[in-house]
Amino acid sequence: MKISIIIPAFNEKDTILGAIDRIKEVGLGDIEKQIIIVDDGSTDGTRRILKELENRYEIVYHHKNQGKGMAIRNGFAKAQGEIVLIQDADLECDPRNYPVLIQPILEGKADVVFGSRFKTGEFRHFSYWFYLGNKFLTAISNLLTGLQITDMWTGYKIFRLKAIREMLPYLKAERFEIEPELTAMVAKGKYRFLEVPLAFLGRPRTHREGKKMSWKVGFSAIWYMIKFKLLR
Repeated sequence: MKISIIIPAFNEKDTILGAIDRIKEVGLGDIEKQIIIVDDGSTDGTRRILKELENRYEIVYHHKNQGKGMAIRNGFAKAQGEIVLIQDADLECDPRNYPVLIQPILEGKADVVFGSRFKTGEFRHFSYWFYLGNKFLTAISNLLTGLQITDMWTGYKIFRLKAIREMLPYLKAERFEIEPELTAMVAKGKYRFLEVPLAFLGRPRTHREGKKMSWKVGFSAIWYMIKFKLLR
């Protein structure tokens, strides 16, 4: 069996090698890892680092920044493993969670698994406002999709390859709206879904350290969630 690990990366020269090393360290038994890195038009030296890794990993280059959604979609198109997992390059999501995340799929209990930061009492959020914003947007998503999840914005979303191939032709999101769009697709496709708590949590980054999301993402997410509900 093989797992395809999609790493969207934009200006992550300080973390990309560490992320790859942490992924390689995780033991998954006989499961082979296909690591797919999508460089989303980095200008900070990330691309120079990736050029040295082309003989070891599958790397996709965007000539200009197109957004996390496009990076994930292009990564999905290269996936060959029976399981497909999204891994952020900043290591806010710890790869040591992989065994727990993929277990429901291996056991035939789920087609899609989300890793929740809010199902553990150890979640370290950026601020009280970040916590409230995440909860608010997740509540809107639940209202529109009928799912009952705690962390729609989680960086860990794991799928059976069959589900990805069914969703991919319909995915349109280019930037951070990919998160509510994937969640909406799970509900629309009526896939077997489970949410599991993350046992290992990385340190959240600040915007000064390279955090890409901002409060503007929340407003656009609400619009996209409504659009997905009405049009899909």
